[in-house]
Amino acid sequence: MADTVIVVGAGIAGLACAVRLRENGVRVRVLEASDGVGGRMRTDVVDGFRLDRGFQVFNTAYPEVRRLIDVDGLRLRPFASGVVVYDHGRRERVMLPWRHPAQTLTTLRAGVGTPRDKAALAAMTARDLAWPPSRIRSAAERTTADDLRRRGVSDVMVERLLRPFLAAVLLERELETSSRYFHLLWRSFARGAIGVPALGMGEVPAQLADRLPEGTISLETPVREITDEGVRTASGETIPARAVVVAADPAAAAALVPGVEAPAMRPVTTFYHVAPSSPLREPVQIIDAEGTIADTLVLTDAAPEYSPDGRALISTSVLGVHGDGDEPWVRDRLTQIYGHTNAWRHLATYPVAEALPAMPPPLRLRRPVRTGRGRYVCGDHRDTGSIQGALVSGRRAAQAVLDDLRAIDARKRLTALPKP
Repeated sequence: MADTVIVVGAGIAGLACAVRLRENGVRVRVLEASDGVGGRMRTDVVDGFRLDRGFQVFNTAYPEVRRLIDVDGLRLRPFASGVVVYDHGRRERVMLPWRHPAQTLTTLRAGVGTPRDKAALAAMTARDLAWPPSRIRSAAERTTADDLRRRGVSDVMVERLLRPFLAAVLLERELETSSRYFHLLWRSFARGAIGVPALGMGEVPAQLADRLPEGTISLETPVREITDEGVRTASGETIPARAVVVAADPAAAAALVPGVEAPAMRPVTTFYHVAPSSPLREPVQIIDAEGTIADTLVLTDAAPEYSPDGRALISTSVLGVHGDGDEPWVRDRLTQIYGHTNAWRHLATYPVAEALPAMPPPLRLRRPVRTGRGRYVCGDHRDTGSIQGALVSGRRAAQAVLDDLRAIDARKRLTALPKP
């Protein structure tokens, strides 16, 4: 119907947009090219194990998450608030002292930097916690590497702790990400709980989809072209619409909407292994200071629901795009980190070529969502590369649609009034 707003893409940005439009009384139809909702945030079931499409985490500190998601309904399974650093055969434990007070002394003794480094890091964390996000967003901008140096963090701490940790989070090892985004991210890690939903990250988009009326979402319906009337699907069907919001991945959005530039994307590959039992027995992320892998985690130590029968599920991420043929050297590294892996079984490999938008300075934390008359775009590439950024962009696009439709309706009412 011509009074419908079409949302192209059923990732969390598109779903958030559709939910807000529907809650404001707008008829919505969501067209999704794949066979399920979620975009990059989906969970597969393989041999009974729950496999997220690339290792992802849920952060309770994101404000938009609290507005849109029933966090209690996710049954979040938290990770330890800190990391274990693996470096040349040694494990160093670094935990947030206010979350793990019993491990404060262990953290202080960790050989990841000098006492002065740890004081500088503590001061930076305190500042990020105290400052409102608006102040962080307007602070002087530089690369993360430059920012850490200016704050008195030595190369030793950068190489042994911060570079490997941020490589696993930002999917880049040069620390060229904008310092503004880094501090927003650091603040969220210090404030929130990090973990995964009991039944997988796919539960997040599933919650949003459940808030839409039945029949709103059409799966396996790729859009080939945006027309003056609405959209034309790959099957040749023309669907009229009052407005169109493109919530597809950046490359697809750039192909559909003139003037939208796809940012550079960070690739990552996640390898899943099954072990008879947990090699760690603790829900903590291990980061690799030598950079062979990015990080590894025994997911079932946090979320036993990821396994059908009590066996352990290990997630390991490596920067770049890799295939099953790279599994042997990944396993060699895991043997060094965990011990013997002879009884482990390689379950799946998930290469994600477009996992996260690159965010070097100068970084526009709010890119336009209006792209023309009746045309809009949303996704984490319009805000920040995070669940928060995707959800916020969906809300911003929906609000832009609502504002424009109300303005159009107001003009129509004025022109319909009888002339004096």
